[in-house]
Amino acid sequence: MAEEIFNTAAIVDDHPLARMAIRSVLERQNVTIEHEFEDGLSAFNFLKNSPSDIVIIDVDIPALNGVELVEKLREHGYTGLLIVVSARNERYYSKKCAEAGANAFISKTQEMESIITAIKSAQKGYSFFPFFLKENNEILTDMQRLESLSTQEVKVMGYMLNGLDNQQISETMNISSKTVSTYKTRLMEKLDCHSLIALISFAHQNKLSKR
Repeated sequence: MAEEIFNTAAIVDDHPLARMAIRSVLERQNVTIEHEFEDGLSAFNFLKNSPSDIVIIDVDIPALNGVELVEKLREHGYTGLLIVVSARNERYYSKKCAEAGANAFISKTQEMESIITAIKSAQKGYSFFPFFLKENNEILTDMQRLESLSTQEVKVMGYMLNGLDNQQISETMNISSKTVSTYKTRLMEKLDCHSLIALISFAHQNKLSKR
């Protein structure tokens, strides 16, 4: 029996054919498409009060673009999965979407089935930005890894290095523990640190910690 990866979704894209293609992929996974929106502002105004489990967002949408929509939903406390799709510059928009708080970036030049891969990765706590973190199998420097962190991820890292647990970070930053966990997983993956000890060592080597 196929694994059901989530229950409900919303699609934000001003192109009807693109929405149809995305809907088809999701419905094959037994996902209920609750809502479709043609612009970012109407999507935000609705989803901030009635969120779906996952939102698929195109970068180029009217009123409020895809990156801005991701930022506003995260600022409003949305903790579900945000998957951004675009046909534009993959490396540039992967970085922008990661910084905004998206879980994944999918190029429209790829098969739409990649959305399912991204969602499954995100549900396991991993971000999905293949164009941003690695290109042509390049080895990233520590500085490049640090530059890949969003502002929120940098804050969470600082609190982790100061010994705060998820609940304490949650209260300090006024975000949910689940969101803290997402940021922690994402920053550890970006820095290629597989434990707190590795993170502390990374911070010491790059003169990030006070200790």
